[in-house]
Amino acid sequence: MFGENLRRMVEDYRSVSELCRELGINRTQFNRYMSGESFPRPDVLHRICEFFETDARILLEPIEDLKPSPNDLVNHPFLAGFFGQATVHVSTDLFPSGFYRFARKSFVDASRFVLGLVLIKRGDGYTFLRGFEPRQGVREQGLSTDPRTREYRGIVMRQEDGIMAVVTHRDSLACSFNFLTPETSFQSNLWEGYASRTVREKISGNRATRMVYEHLGSGTGRVLQAARETGVVPIEKVPRFYQHLLRPDEDFR
Repeated sequence: MFGENLRRMVEDYRSVSELCRELGINRTQFNRYMSGESFPRPDVLHRICEFFETDARILLEPIEDLKPSPNDLVNHPFLAGFFGQATVHVSTDLFPSGFYRFARKSFVDASRFVLGLVLIKRGDGYTFLRGFEPRQGVREQGLSTDPRTREYRGIVMRQEDGIMAVVTHRDSLACSFNFLTPETSFQSNLWEGYASRTVREKISGNRATRMVYEHLGSGTGRVLQAARETGVVPIEKVPRFYQHLLRPDEDFR
């Protein structure tokens, strides 16, 4: 199956020799792959998959079964080379799955901070984010506190210096954009960056602010403790090493 898939994928290229040079694979060895006489090493297979914007299923499944659905936006042909696998593939080394505690300045009340909890999970080749607004925060805004209203979800994508996440509430036309990059001066499970909202400029309130993520893993104890501490809190309730990264007395630029 791999050889058949490879032969079909190279049909769009006028020169197999030129293709081999781009891949950095010996032409004779590449012919063996196409004839089914041998299979590539994992690193070579990864290089081939990256080049053809596919995945390791080409070893076992027909190439036509691997084509993205028309509803798969980031793999749509119009966006080929701009989004696709290079962007949506977020390795667990870069951003592990599990629970994260985060902190940022409140968008509504700049004198207070939001402590929240989100779950990062993988599925169908994507990295997803899910969380719930703290009851206290939505109650103070006169909004419903039921879980369906408080829930938000998003997709995580790779960036040159870290990751980004586009996050939205159910049926909402507004969203937030988050950018995070690893922070290593404190400990290896921290990320720092910022969050911004897609709202028009107002006299009061912030549209963008610094943010810190801490990976908690999946251990019940730490996750439950973080869940109990979520809410809209004064600066004194924010962990000291978070405060250092958030720099609350400095304007965000």
